[in-house]
Amino acid sequence: MKIVLTVLLITFSMVGYGQTDNTMGNFDTNFAHTVYFWLHNPDSQEDRAAFETSLQKFMDASAYAKTKFIGTPPRASRDVVDGSFTYSLIVTFESAEAQQKYQDEAPHKLFIREVGHLWAKVVVYDSKGI
Repeated sequence: MKIVLTVLLITFSMVGYGQTDNTMGNFDTNFAHTVYFWLHNPDSQEDRAAFETSLQKFMDASAYAKTKFIGTPPRASRDVVDGSFTYSLIVTFESAEAQQKYQDEAPHKLFIREVGHLWAKVVVYDSKGI
């Protein structure tokens, strides 16, 4: 029974937090912020649920983030694909200044306070469009 409930929780989380045409903004090529998270306990459904809930709350409350994509690694089909992370986040902004405001906004700071203890590693890649 626990397994069935866990599968249902994961399924509802994926459906509830997936991006759709209604929730995904247009990709802004001015500034992309890509974040990879490695959780301490990636197999813990409790940790994953807490992380997903906090991250989605943050993304919904951000005044600066345009495109908001939350993902998990697919099954790697090639050696060049790094699937070692637990979650990815891709956010776009109209400018580097808007991205800095996002870093300083209250929802971002709350997200770090709520679930920062859950991750073992975070890697960020920022890119400006050419």
